[in-house]
Amino acid sequence: MNVVREIASRRIAIVVCGVALGLTASAFAPPSSSRTLAQPSERSATIADAQRVGSAFAAVAARVAPSVVSIRVDAVLSEEDISPLLRWMLQDLPPDTVIAAGASGFVISEDGAILTNRHVVSRAARIRVRLADGRVLPARIVGTDRATDLAVIRVPARGLEPLRFADMREHQVGDWVVAVGSPYGFDATVTTGVVSALGRSGLGMSELEDYVQTDAVIHPGSSGGPLVDLDGAVVGVTTIVLRPAPGVSFAVSADLARDVAQQLLEHGRIRRPWIGVEHQDLTPELASALGAPEDRGGAIVNALDAESPAARAGVELGDVIVAVDGAPVERSVDLTRHLLRHPIDDDITLGVLRRGQEQRIALRAIARAAEEDEERPSATRTRARPRSRDLGIELLALTPELAEQVGYEGRDGAIVGGVREAGPAYHAGLRPGDVIVDADRRTVRTVEDLGRALSDGTALLRVVRGDHAFYTVLGERS
Repeated sequence: MNVVREIASRRIAIVVCGVALGLTASAFAPPSSSRTLAQPSERSATIADAQRVGSAFAAVAARVAPSVVSIRVDAVLSEEDISPLLRWMLQDLPPDTVIAAGASGFVISEDGAILTNRHVVSRAARIRVRLADGRVLPARIVGTDRATDLAVIRVPARGLEPLRFADMREHQVGDWVVAVGSPYGFDATVTTGVVSALGRSGLGMSELEDYVQTDAVIHPGSSGGPLVDLDGAVVGVTTIVLRPAPGVSFAVSADLARDVAQQLLEHGRIRRPWIGVEHQDLTPELASALGAPEDRGGAIVNALDAESPAARAGVELGDVIVAVDGAPVERSVDLTRHLLRHPIDDDITLGVLRRGQEQRIALRAIARAAEEDEERPSATRTRARPRSRDLGIELLALTPELAEQVGYEGRDGAIVGGVREAGPAYHAGLRPGDVIVDADRRTVRTVEDLGRALSDGTALLRVVRGDHAFYTVLGERS
């Protein structure tokens, strides 16, 4: 039996029994003003249990560490690659600047294949990998997947120790996990935590989102490292840390990462079924705004490719997909998983909820056309403007110059110039550089249009951020 689970089970049983005995005894025992101290034997048992837990973590770290690598990248950044924060910190940054960056990865084949994050290597002019035995080797890119932010690189080495992927069906919230990486260049750093949530999506960080959330501490430089269970199997690939929120980190789930790694190793690229929609979870607030039952799950279509199978079949923005071939869709990640199980050119039937009415839409999944592996430019710092009502948001009129800065190709919308931290707009998920394109299902052409939609204090917004879109409800109680 797993050491930690065995200890946890025994301790829970002791607590339950102790509570039961304590309640029984309290009816007959005289009141006491002194605290009962643990007996020496009890303290020894507790220390022994803690030592066994520590030994379990140490054993996992020793098993995994030989497979974890430190990645050093010399990256060439063009003007559009530079984040708003870096541009602000380095005001006179010249074009085609080369910067050094560090990250993590882990071995997935004995002949030198390594899995990491795409954002780590996508602009690399040179990649060097330091193995656990101290060797520093050059690496080349085998393939990248923009939709999941994963990449496979390879070093000229053999006899390496690959990690295996966990079967996520065997994991649940509360399981212990261990993160190993190179934060701030400190190689083989180990942190521990638990699985806080499974199947997280709708973060707007990548097109395909199936994240494991954990409270294991993950710092910059740990990106691409493994999140493993107590058997040393990879539960996820660490990728996102929410700041300044402590203890909220995300890793691409093992199920998704395994498929991406296998395709990149075999073909150097990804081919997956595509219907042309982006989607997010249906929350009670969004359900109310969309006229859907508040107790029903589903995935809201928040972006739709005009030339896609879904668009041609009649899917519309704001539709709530509740089933795929009869299998229920409770969350956005369910839709992703159902679709990925289908081969290319397979027929699919969607169950769609539109304005309270359910209907079926038949379509055929196709292979997605290859995209240029190129990031859209980010928003630059903007001047503050008066806030809309007391919602903590600063709005800017859309101009061609601002549209270019935020990478927005449309002509309508209002740009979020600033967001007050902890205000309603912040809690609604809005951030500077976002483009609000619809309000209450009507196109936003000017800042005034948005103001009118918010005149009653709340509005259903459709927001474009980079390559992605999402719905949110903005109101005084967001």
